[in-house]
Amino acid sequence: MKLGLHLNDFAWPVQPDQVGPTLSAVARAAEEAGFDTIAVMDHVWQHPMMGGPEQPVLECYATLAYLAAHTSRARLIALATPVSYRFAGMLVKTVTALDVLSGGRAWLGIGVGDYEEEARGLGIPFPGTTERYALMEETIQACLSMWKGEHGDDEPFEGSHVRMDRPLNLPQSLSRPHPPILIAGSGERRTLPLVARYADACNLRPGPDLPRTLQTLRTLCEAEGRDFESIEKTCPWRFDVGRDGRGVDSLIEQLHGFAEMGIDTVIGRVIDEYRIEPIEIMAREVIPAVMDF
Repeated sequence: MKLGLHLNDFAWPVQPDQVGPTLSAVARAAEEAGFDTIAVMDHVWQHPMMGGPEQPVLECYATLAYLAAHTSRARLIALATPVSYRFAGMLVKTVTALDVLSGGRAWLGIGVGDYEEEARGLGIPFPGTTERYALMEETIQACLSMWKGEHGDDEPFEGSHVRMDRPLNLPQSLSRPHPPILIAGSGERRTLPLVARYADACNLRPGPDLPRTLQTLRTLCEAEGRDFESIEKTCPWRFDVGRDGRGVDSLIEQLHGFAEMGIDTVIGRVIDEYRIEPIEIMAREVIPAVMDF
């Protein structure tokens, strides 16, 4: 099993001019610890489950670009970009730039979004659910068009929601045939069919329904002619090692449970990561223990 660090809480007890140094210290410690991935939530307001809009949030892709300069190995991904927040062409250019500047470490993380209040609050489009799903499929198709060959596609992309006269993309991504695509969400009717059709990875909701979700995805992959095992199965979690590592055994047991269900990578927030010590405990006691799961 692999572990990823999810940066989704920036309410650190530091002064504003120390946010950058704190972030770079966290990223370097995570990479040294053996975290395979560093993910940043793509929200412009903090989610209500994490304290709500009055809590501080760093813009996702600016943060990922900063992390690219302060790391050298970890995969870098938005978890996950709401499809209506960025035009398809600009999303491809952004992820491609991250891929080029990071030496081929960028992933595209995408989902339909779930936080209408933040979108309305900052004037970002947030169409209805059916339209967002249709937009997500066309956006993924447009991304693949721009990542085609050496410079993208010279033929226009004409969808119902996405239209591009010339899907040119230079410089082209270093990751070939394209940066891997992660689709977030567990919906069996609309999300998982898109995972089976397009995704290199998925991010599934943890819980008692997870085994059924994975079996549904397996069935959908068979219908699409996809190899189920070729899709990296990830889920979010909370890495709480406790003070002085008192929560380590419990955390390892939780991660073993995910591995038994078929999860390949768990991407979680390290509680109090800004102190660095919890990351160091993960390095010493958790990551080595789960590598053979």
